[in-house]
Amino acid sequence: MRLPPRWFRRMVLIPLAFGLVLTLIATAPLWMLLTAAMGALGSGRLRALRITWVVTVYLCLEAFALLAMFGMWLGAGFGWRIRSPRFQRAHYVLTGWFLRAFFAQVSWALGVRVDVVGDDPDVVAPGRPELVFCRHAGPGDSFLLVHALVNWYRREPRIVLKDTLQWDPAIDVLLNRLPSRFITPGELRRPGVSIEDQIAALATGLDDDDAFVLFPEGGNFTPTRRVRAIERLRKLGLHAMAARAERMRHVLAPQPGGTLAALDAAPGAGVVMVAHTGVDRLMTVGDIWRELPLDRHILMRWWSVDPDEVPTGRDERITWLYDWWSRIDAWIEDNRDAHV
Repeated sequence: MRLPPRWFRRMVLIPLAFGLVLTLIATAPLWMLLTAAMGALGSGRLRALRITWVVTVYLCLEAFALLAMFGMWLGAGFGWRIRSPRFQRAHYVLTGWFLRAFFAQVSWALGVRVDVVGDDPDVVAPGRPELVFCRHAGPGDSFLLVHALVNWYRREPRIVLKDTLQWDPAIDVLLNRLPSRFITPGELRRPGVSIEDQIAALATGLDDDDAFVLFPEGGNFTPTRRVRAIERLRKLGLHAMAARAERMRHVLAPQPGGTLAALDAAPGAGVVMVAHTGVDRLMTVGDIWRELPLDRHILMRWWSVDPDEVPTGRDERITWLYDWWSRIDAWIEDNRDAHV
């Protein structure tokens, strides 16, 4: 779906979001009674009540964040200084607060806990910018990764994400004020604007507490996307890469263009690889509904890579990236049932 223009998102979607929140609050006793009754008459897991609560919390937090950002816009001289260091930092503080509050409610309502193993990037590479490359699977893993970077490691993320996320008013306003890139699909992208150029621009000029975030697979893992990625490699004549991708069962074949552009743009940055497992099998709304409450642990694994360990040649870097994705795939195979 083509993204509407900014004026429409600001003048129509933001008022709709506030209207929805006010409606939910006004009718809270009714929907809480109805969803609780549905749970009592069904499996007893209160699925509808849990989902409704999480959605309501998210929308209320979103409304508060939009009000806070409107206040920042006024305080910045009607937006004149909104990208100054002071107001950039204020937006990161707001991001951390939002995600911390939201994940506390998700953990309580859905029964989710996160365990982290591996290298702490701030211990291994303190005071150095980082390029963070993460596998992409399961609901909300991009939110979880940014939550970890902002609230656990005190980093300021620069994020590459799909342009359709701008349908969400808070994400739209927040990330259009912070360093980020919303990537438009090829058929809708302006001529002469490559994804690699956008990624390189975002990864340029990182300071000591920045973390550039990229999901090299380009989308959430599903079995269908995995097959399509392998077929695409074969059509391009990249049979060796297709064979390697076929041996990886739990990840998509990484698309190296963006990763290579980031490495070229930030040669002195540390590299962090991130894997996670625990919600991999929740690929559809139906999957999530059947599993509620989730009652599971999400296990995250962080690996820090010294810049000197990153090859310099293009082909060697592509092989290096596939080696890492094979390692991530093997780790998922070994751990995907350990914390369910």
